[in-house]
Amino acid sequence: MGPRVAILTLVAFLAGACASPNPTGSPEIKNLTVFAAASLTDSFAKAGNEFAKSNIRVRFTFNFGSSSTLATQITNGARADVFASADEANMQKIVDADLAEGTPIVFSTNRLEIAVASGNPKKIASLTDLARPDVALVLAAPTVPAGKYALEALTKAGVTAKPVSQEVDVRAVLNKVSLGEADAGIVYVTDVKSAAGRVTGVDIPEQHQVIARYPVAAVKGTNSADLAHRFVDFLASPAGQNVLADFGFSKP
Repeated sequence: MGPRVAILTLVAFLAGACASPNPTGSPEIKNLTVFAAASLTDSFAKAGNEFAKSNIRVRFTFNFGSSSTLATQITNGARADVFASADEANMQKIVDADLAEGTPIVFSTNRLEIAVASGNPKKIASLTDLARPDVALVLAAPTVPAGKYALEALTKAGVTAKPVSQEVDVRAVLNKVSLGEADAGIVYVTDVKSAAGRVTGVDIPEQHQVIARYPVAAVKGTNSADLAHRFVDFLASPAGQNVLADFGFSKP
């Protein structure tokens, strides 16, 4: 299963913008393709809208999926202007392949949370409960940042749990729980927030937490280098940080 792709056209004008006019006299629309971790789906849609309010006309193409899949796509030649990963290991693959335009910056962090069926009918209270035989657990695959982090948290808690499935990305885990196809899954706090009303969150204590660090970089070969760097800068700016905070992300 490939990563989900969403295309949004976000248009705004910057006073005095130097974009080349088209034959109708309107500024040319600039295209920006952003490959981003699945957990950034909602926040980046909003960030794109906010970014467009103060920039030249821009059309975003967002490719959301697991960071490992996206990194592989980029190193195999897929065209991307910006890459935002849910871990530093997959960003390092881009750096090692000499495909990062400049030094990546960590623009946000995230925390883990247990997602359970709405109302928590199985009365799951901790990571230990995920090993119960009556609990159908789903995790992201261990090659996916959310899956790797989940295993680290379970190890910290001394829990050996057997998931009934390993999903392609963290949103697939969330969907299985929200649709009643699993009793629980380990996702990010931002995912639980995005599914309010469809799942219930169970906190993971600090001693078992794993903090996800999100780096972002412009990708070499982009035809929109200036715009790519401006979007990267926006994510780290107070305005970008406010958008991310609204979705439950924390400052780096």
